[in-house]
Amino acid sequence: MNWIQLLSLKRFGDKHKRLRCEQDEHRLGFEVDYDRIIFSDSFRSLQDKTQVIPHSKTDFVHTRLTHSLEVSVVARSLGRIVGEQLLKKHPKLVKEGYKMNDFGAIVATAALAHDIGNPPFGHSGEKAIGEYFKNGKGKKFKESLTDKQWQDLIDFEGNANGFRILNKSQKGSEGGLRLSYATLGAFTKYPKESLPKKPSNHIADKKYGVFQSEVSFFNEVAQELGLISSGKEGNMAYKRHPLSYLVEAADDICYTIIDFEDGINLGLIEEEFALEYLIKLVKDTIDSNKYYQLEHKKDRLSYLRALAIGTLINEASKVFLENEEAILKGEYPYSLLDKCNYEAQINDIIKISVEKIYKSREVIEKELAGYNVIANLLDVFITATNNNYENNLTNYDKLIIAILPESLQQPKDTLYLRLLAISGYVASLTDGFALQLYQKLNGK
Repeated sequence: MNWIQLLSLKRFGDKHKRLRCEQDEHRLGFEVDYDRIIFSDSFRSLQDKTQVIPHSKTDFVHTRLTHSLEVSVVARSLGRIVGEQLLKKHPKLVKEGYKMNDFGAIVATAALAHDIGNPPFGHSGEKAIGEYFKNGKGKKFKESLTDKQWQDLIDFEGNANGFRILNKSQKGSEGGLRLSYATLGAFTKYPKESLPKKPSNHIADKKYGVFQSEVSFFNEVAQELGLISSGKEGNMAYKRHPLSYLVEAADDICYTIIDFEDGINLGLIEEEFALEYLIKLVKDTIDSNKYYQLEHKKDRLSYLRALAIGTLINEASKVFLENEEAILKGEYPYSLLDKCNYEAQINDIIKISVEKIYKSREVIEKELAGYNVIANLLDVFITATNNNYENNLTNYDKLIIAILPESLQQPKDTLYLRLLAISGYVASLTDGFALQLYQKLNGK
């Protein structure tokens, strides 16, 4: 892969090549991408979606929105640090007009959108949608779908749903948000379809990132960017866009440190015990005198959090630059933090978070509620939508169709697209609205 192609400014429907040297510096294409995401309905809905811990009545915890904004800030720093060095190493990029901030803008934008496809109720939302089809009432559709279409549903993936949201055409709005292909490439951490599952130990094969409905368009994006094809026997798969490693690193840094911080603030993790682990991570940069002058727990936590994030930004950038050639060849199979000097400290923090936060009663209860809510909404909406397609609506179905968005009131032509559209709609709901709908539909 080469950086000139990887930094393509092309957008859906373009008839002419966009050159970096011809860009308006006041309204740079990569920054336009950021603006389009910020002002989108899908992004705003993240303000009422759980990150990990349900909304607390006693203290602030992160939502998908605040998490995404923080990941974007970290990603911007990673992009700029890496971009500065790449411009020195590849002077042709400078001749083409590329600047350090271009890298920051691309990575920040992809990071801003990285959770845009995630369902309500935290990480259990994806599993709840998949469970409805695999073992719930939706399993009756299996025989009517191809293996890959069925896998999309039983292994519903927020990353693939995010790619679909960003590029979903509507009447009068072809190509969705029409982001630059460089940004779409950086966004797609898992550039493959749902089957085969995990064909290798490469980090890009850990999950999938493209539904069957978007395979054709992703192929176009991949070819424009010059991504290396890795699919076998007709299956669609590519090596990662190099900047997706930085998006992943930004997410890893934030959830490792900030979920941990939320756990401490809510009393799920003992402060003294937790601070000890954070201090191990920043022992080379901490100012002990300043730290011990801080009187309040939140101030101490904020200081350690800032140091920890800064430490890991520098470490991830270093690992990326040291392995740039392997990454460009598609031969770097790890995440950046997997091979950094702080791997042991990161793993210790994640282990505590799993035990004390992710398996806490509060989180488990939220996930259980999510399973019931999502399964019920899927069943009601799918039944009405299929009956609408077959001109067999009951009076109840007519009422259900009336509360769906206008874009879903005219059913898709194929069963797969109808099921995917309803799954995507349920995934788009906020925690609060999904619960409200569920209660109304069940007379509560």
